[in-house]
Amino acid sequence: MTLRTKLFLAQLPLVAALLFLGILSIITTSRIGDSSQTILKDNYRSVLAVQKMKESLERMDSAAFFVIEGRRQEAEDIFLDHRSRFEAELALQKSNITEKDEREATRQLDDSWRQYRAKQDEFLALHGSAKEKTFYFKELYPLFQSIKTTADGILAMNQDAMVLKSDRVHRKAKNMNVVLITLSLFFIAVAVIVSMLLTAWIVRPLAVLGHTARQIEKGDLAVKARVRGSDEIASLANDFNKMAESLAKYRRSSLGELLLAQQASQATIDSFDDPVFVFGAGGDLLMVNRAAEEVFSTNFSARKKDLFEGIAPVVSASIDRVSSHIFSGKGRYGPRGLEESFPVATSRGNLTYLVSGAPVYEMEGAVTGAVIVLQDVTRLARLSEFGQDLVAKVAHELRTPLTSLRMAIHICLERGIGDLNEKQLDLLYAAREDCERLQTMVDELLDISKINAGKIRIEPIPVDSGELLQSVRNQYGNLGKESSIQLIVSDLARGDMVLADPEKITVVLTNLVINAIHHTAQGGTIEIRSLPETDAVRFEIMDTGKGISEEDLPHIFDRFFRGPDSPSGGVGLGLSIVKDIVTAHGGEVGAESVEGTGTTLWFTLPRYRPGSDVVSSENG
Repeated sequence: MTLRTKLFLAQLPLVAALLFLGILSIITTSRIGDSSQTILKDNYRSVLAVQKMKESLERMDSAAFFVIEGRRQEAEDIFLDHRSRFEAELALQKSNITEKDEREATRQLDDSWRQYRAKQDEFLALHGSAKEKTFYFKELYPLFQSIKTTADGILAMNQDAMVLKSDRVHRKAKNMNVVLITLSLFFIAVAVIVSMLLTAWIVRPLAVLGHTARQIEKGDLAVKARVRGSDEIASLANDFNKMAESLAKYRRSSLGELLLAQQASQATIDSFDDPVFVFGAGGDLLMVNRAAEEVFSTNFSARKKDLFEGIAPVVSASIDRVSSHIFSGKGRYGPRGLEESFPVATSRGNLTYLVSGAPVYEMEGAVTGAVIVLQDVTRLARLSEFGQDLVAKVAHELRTPLTSLRMAIHICLERGIGDLNEKQLDLLYAAREDCERLQTMVDELLDISKINAGKIRIEPIPVDSGELLQSVRNQYGNLGKESSIQLIVSDLARGDMVLADPEKITVVLTNLVINAIHHTAQGGTIEIRSLPETDAVRFEIMDTGKGISEEDLPHIFDRFFRGPDSPSGGVGLGLSIVKDIVTAHGGEVGAESVEGTGTTLWFTLPRYRPGSDVVSSENG
């Protein structure tokens, strides 16, 4: 039996119930209609006949008065016409006797009519109004009243019968409605129950298929969908079982390959001397190499939660930061420099690590995992520290003789030791410029060494953003007269207070303005402005110079970076110092540039909120 046939059988009880109720309704309606036709046939025809006979009788009675008044011819015409009408209706009444006592009343009506007709003929034979009048009231009028009374009796008899039969039909209709509603409810209930049972019988194999699918989803490929029959569902169940068998065969055939691939992946990450962690999309640890377990003396594979319990919190925080970066869809994460490194006490001693990570993609391109590597940069960090110490010591040692050299040149130029010729003056001026450049280099090296050592203390206080811009205006107000460069200062964040160390932020603004001056040609414009943001104030220094190429733009805040158009006399630390000072304030720095149209360097400072705590800090 096919599924279509089963579904038809499931709906058949409802169809049969509806068909039965429809036939029963038709029969009931037909019987009620027949009862109405019976009333019309049995009584209504008699009522009409009696009413027409009374009408003809009334006209003939009126005609008698016409005779008395001398209008005989007109009266005879009325008598002749209505006699025939009365007798026609009387014949109809005789043929439609349906009620008890109606036959006797009709016979009396017929006898009275015969007498009335005979008296009419006698009445018409008389001549003289006195005789006619006497005859009418003595003979005709009593018969007129008798006929009328008998007709009224027949009329009432049929009208009463019509009312009784109508009540009987009404009661019958009400009874039939009750029976019809009762049978309807009964047959519909039976049909629904039968249909539900048949439907449950039909869909039971689907429930078996659903249970089998859930078992397969859980990994049980040995389960079978046992469905009997030869319909479409049974065929689907057989195909389902074949699919499960194919999946089981595929699992058995590919399991070895999967295990081999997993072992190869494990061997690959075990070959790294640095700790490697592989996380799934849900944050679960999928794989970890031996170096990680050895370095941190922890069996990560056996831990289900709290993977980094007992390990330095900085390790967990760094891994979480890189994982969030990867799983948010931002791609590969690489550290920006040694400033992101952190020391950790391990079984191998005190080591310094940098965290990097790469996403694992599925075929559709979605991120399904992340590989996190803790790179050991201990030797590199020590080498960097040694280099920084060496640079700081050299810069410090150069500072004293450089100061003496500058003083000697200054005394010579002031002619404190005698007059100098023009050639000697030119040489001393050139030496002074070189000393100034050398002094700038030494100062930058000393500043960066202090920042690296954490010796620059930041003491933020509430400062009006306009005061910071005013210090720049005071320092470079004559820039236009000296170099034909227009300086514009716009305090768009007027009245906004920021948390800043005024001395350090002045250094930041000075470095940024000097950088803009170096890259702006004669006749150009430099604009310094402040812009309000939600939780900060943004300071922008915009110039109309040549701009920065896309390749150089990401690196301009790196230490010792010098662009192709950088002026001589520096070591590329000015913008790096700017970044370190702003970062120590809790702000951000950035650059925007289109080559050939100028550059915008910006930084933000946190907005001061009345009632908030002001905390001093040291960079580093």
